[in-house]
Amino acid sequence: MRNTARWAAALGLTAAAVCGPLTGAAVAAPGAAPSSLYAPSALVLTTGHGSDAATATPERAVTLSCAPTPSGTHLAAAQACAELNGAGGDLNALKPAGDVWCTKLYDPVVVTVQGVWQGKRVSYERTFGNACVRDSVGGGVFNF
Repeated sequence: MRNTARWAAALGLTAAAVCGPLTGAAVAAPGAAPSSLYAPSALVLTTGHGSDAATATPERAVTLSCAPTPSGTHLAAAQACAELNGAGGDLNALKPAGDVWCTKLYDPVVVTVQGVWQGKRVSYERTFGNACVRDSVGGGVFNF
């Protein structure tokens, strides 16, 4: 009988640990006010030489957060956030600058972006012919 009491006590404590967070504040969550006025926007950008992200070794990685103010380890966070806002967060909509001339030397560079933009999951990968072409696209977004 003692073994049954131990099992019952252990089961009761486990149930309390698992179900406890489901009471109180979590029950009130649907009617609670949002913790922020801004949808989350936090990205991790990486770059490396190679033809795709699976085979390229990341050479540099930065963070970029755009709400409520631009921040992160990106060298030009304010400019990158402005460009992303102008493109509606669509990384495919970023176009190369018209006044930049790059060589046609093929030395592939891959860029990846992972994270959240205005509450929506982002997963992006793009290979550029060389670093000059990468830096010309979007002005400051990929130039880190």
